[in-house]
Amino acid sequence: MRFWLARNSEVPIREQLVTQITLGILSGDLEAGRKLPSTRELARRFRVHANTVSAAYKELEKERWLESRHGSGVFVADGNTRLAKPRAKNGQANGAALAMDKLIADLFRCARDAGMPLADLRLRLRHWMAMQPPDHFLLIEPDEELREIVMAEMRAGLKFAVRGCVIEDCAKADNLAGAIPVVLPSKAEKVRKTLPASSECMVLQVRSVTSSLAGAPGARPELLVGVASRWPGFLKSARTMLVAAGFDADSLVLRDARKAGWEKPLLQTSGVVCDAVTAQRLPKACHAFPFSLISEASLNELRRYEEFVSHPLN
Repeated sequence: MRFWLARNSEVPIREQLVTQITLGILSGDLEAGRKLPSTRELARRFRVHANTVSAAYKELEKERWLESRHGSGVFVADGNTRLAKPRAKNGQANGAALAMDKLIADLFRCARDAGMPLADLRLRLRHWMAMQPPDHFLLIEPDEELREIVMAEMRAGLKFAVRGCVIEDCAKADNLAGAIPVVLPSKAEKVRKTLPASSECMVLQVRSVTSSLAGAPGARPELLVGVASRWPGFLKSARTMLVAAGFDADSLVLRDARKAGWEKPLLQTSGVVCDAVTAQRLPKACHAFPFSLISEASLNELRRYEEFVSHPLN
């Protein structure tokens, strides 16, 4: 394996050497049992102090990446030895660090196999690391009413801010800056074609009918049940699902919340199946049964993403 050391880098020579050897082992370039150049040989080759190389080797021996054999030299340790090492002092398991190191090693190997110069890879890494970290979700949805409903559900369950835009505007730099794009399944293909190739886009999953209706009142002939929303698609879907669940179509009071006086007839119902936005606008006398559109699995995925970007590596 070929080593390289950048003298003018802000990263110390010892750290450069430790990182390269670790990545070499993880990527398979330095197999178990491989003998490494002596301290003096590396010091002479790169014109650095022998103590610098020695310190790097000792650190790697302490972490069980290398092993020193008296009278023979320094060798790559067996992988089973590393996996058997105790937990780190900070209480975190070594598995997570090893997994990240493996990803980095794979990146360098792929770049090398593709013939990409190391200098270009460094520039791209610096570019990505310098980019504004994500601090909000961007819901890309052309239907304004549906967009507002989904955004309301996201805001209720997430810590990050939530913004929205139409598909035609999703590729604008101002919209993408610091954004984590998200989209509903029906628009995913079109949005991905519109976004820059380098942009990631998370696809939201829709909640199942069974879980959505779990809190709704049971079907009884004498009950009037309201269905209210500003989104026509919600009114249509909710009516269909309630009828399928055993409700008489004549017992359903459908109200378009965009129209004046939409609330009054709902005061006579036993409960109102509605979306997250309409639930906040219902009269206090109405018993709301909010019908969530986003699945809990999708919300959990967004929460994990929040956690990930909120705790970057220092």
